[in-house]
Amino acid sequence: QVQLVESGGGLVQPGGSLRLSCAASGSRFSINAMGWYRQAPGKQREMVATITSGGSTNYEDSVKGRFTISRDNAKNTVYLQMNSLKPEDTAVYYCNADVTRYSGGASFPGVYWGQGTQVTVSS
Repeated sequence: QVQLVESGGGLVQPGGSLRLSCAASGSRFSINAMGWYRQAPGKQREMVATITSGGSTNYEDSVKGRFTISRDNAKNTVYLQMNSLKPEDTAVYYCNADVTRYSGGASFPGVYWGQGTQVTVSS
C-alpha cells in the first residue's frame, strides 16, 4: 500500500497565502502524476492542479495565476502554494497520486488519496 499524508491547511484571511504539502510513503513504488483536488460543502470534488513526473502542470481556471503546484521526486512530495486566497477557495483539499507498485515481479497501478486538509478563507 501507499499512504499520502497532507499538511499545511488552516484558517487564513482573504488575500493571504498557504502552502499545502503531501508526502507519499510505502514500499517499492513509483509515482506518475500527482495532484490536488478540493471539495466545498454541497459541491462535487474538483481538480485544482496536477503535475506529471516530468513536471508538466495543469490548473483549474479559477486558480491560474494564484496557485502553483510543484513536486520533489526525491522526497515523493507534492506541494501547492496558494496565494491571493479568496473565500471561494474554502474547501477540504485532497492530495492524489497515480502510483505503480511493484511486487513479485509484477506491477500494480493504482490511484491513492490523502485524508484531506481543511482550508478556510475568511475574515
